[in-house]
Amino acid sequence: MKIIGLRKIWYLLSGILVCGSIAAVAIFGLKQGIDFKGGSLLSVRFDGNRPSPIEVEQALGGHDLGAITVQPVGEQDINVRLKALDEQTHQEVLQTLNEKYGSVTELQFNSIGPAIGKELRQKSIYALAIVFFAILIYVAWAFRKVSAPIQSWKYGIITIITAFHDVIVPVGLFAVLGKYYGTEIGTPFIAAILTIMGYSINDTIVVLDRVRENLQRTGGLFSDIVENSVKQTLLRSLNTSLTTLLAMTAVYLFGGESIKDFALALIVGVATGAYSSIFIASPLLVTWNKWDLKRKKR
Repeated sequence: MKIIGLRKIWYLLSGILVCGSIAAVAIFGLKQGIDFKGGSLLSVRFDGNRPSPIEVEQALGGHDLGAITVQPVGEQDINVRLKALDEQTHQEVLQTLNEKYGSVTELQFNSIGPAIGKELRQKSIYALAIVFFAILIYVAWAFRKVSAPIQSWKYGIITIITAFHDVIVPVGLFAVLGKYYGTEIGTPFIAAILTIMGYSINDTIVVLDRVRENLQRTGGLFSDIVENSVKQTLLRSLNTSLTTLLAMTAVYLFGGESIKDFALALIVGVATGAYSSIFIASPLLVTWNKWDLKRKKR
């Protein structure tokens, strides 16, 4: 199969994914968890029949808890999201649930103030921006000895493009999940995004590095060199990504509820990264080279 020759098809598929993801984020937004907006998260398990979310909200209506969101988890558990609680109110809520529904086991309780949540959100944005900038600098430096026919900084730009491609797809998915299933994002989601960027960069650099080696050792058309480089690294890239996907799928299926969203983001991001490193990064090199040639002829 001619991967480079079919690059317009790959661009179209990626364009649909990226535009759809950006539209989802713009329309739905991302549902922020307590890590970012502040508040409390109480996870409890009912020994008997689990009440409905509406029943739990009504049972807790006598307390000053602000807006309450009750989400069933698994067979016997629920997550209750509410405003930041002090320890006294926390214990009163547990007592109310025990009196109303019998034995209730507390699984988790986290409380974060609005100021801390705002600080975490800002630091997450800074971390992502710094990582993107560091990627550009590193790749431009690593490919500094390859000056023709593509300048080294263009390798860095292409790596940034593919990393953005791989990140925006899971972000768009979580925007949809937040709208229809109440899925929230927090610091674990940011950790997943940074991990996805790491895998994306690794896969992309493996392919681009083979292009660099072949440019130094062989001659011929630039598009043919890129095509051969992609095929030489194809099996390695697929095997690496498949191994990671199998591990993350096992975590998603058999792991705890608290890490399912983390695993899901990685599954989508790693799969997207495997696609982009093969079908987007290398074709972009050829497309950019063709643009440069056309511009020089004018």
